[in-house]
Amino acid sequence: MNKFKALCVFVAASLIAACTSTYAPKVDADQNANVDISNYKTFAWLKPGKILVEAAEANPVALQRMEKAIEDEFKKKGYSLVADPEQADFAISYTVGNRDKIKVDTYPATYNAGFGWGRGYYGGMYMGNETRVRTYTEGRLAIDVYDVKTKQPAWHGWAVKKISSSDKENPEAAIKDVVRQIIEQFNAPVSK
Repeated sequence: MNKFKALCVFVAASLIAACTSTYAPKVDADQNANVDISNYKTFAWLKPGKILVEAAEANPVALQRMEKAIEDEFKKKGYSLVADPEQADFAISYTVGNRDKIKVDTYPATYNAGFGWGRGYYGGMYMGNETRVRTYTEGRLAIDVYDVKTKQPAWHGWAVKKISSSDKENPEAAIKDVVRQIIEQFNAPVSK
């Protein structure tokens, strides 16, 4: 019976841990070692449309929120936005998209396999598996930095996040949070 209790505790702890971390974005970045970003002071959008590749189903209001959040986060890091990309130290662009996904979870389950009358209990415990199938939407955002002088890609940051119902209800907060986490990875010191 102790093994059964230990198994139940393990399964419950695993499910709780999985539920608490499923909506946190996975954020990472990559930097071109051949480009020195330490002297950057100004930035501009790479092209007037700002987005690198626009998806047909993209929400234009959400795209505006994203562009403002990206500008605001680079400004918070001390960079100045200029209109002409040729006059900036670095140029930025972004790509965004989403994908519907299916998640299948199988976990152990126990069933009472008998019923007893009288003095004794007849039957036993049955160990089996239960399977749960869920669908969800995964959002992706990538922000790219290009060195204006060398015309080379300098930095690429991205996030992947399972879109929750609260993200859908308050998209502006979700966008700001993900953009902030991505641009935090841009570790160029700003000299003023």
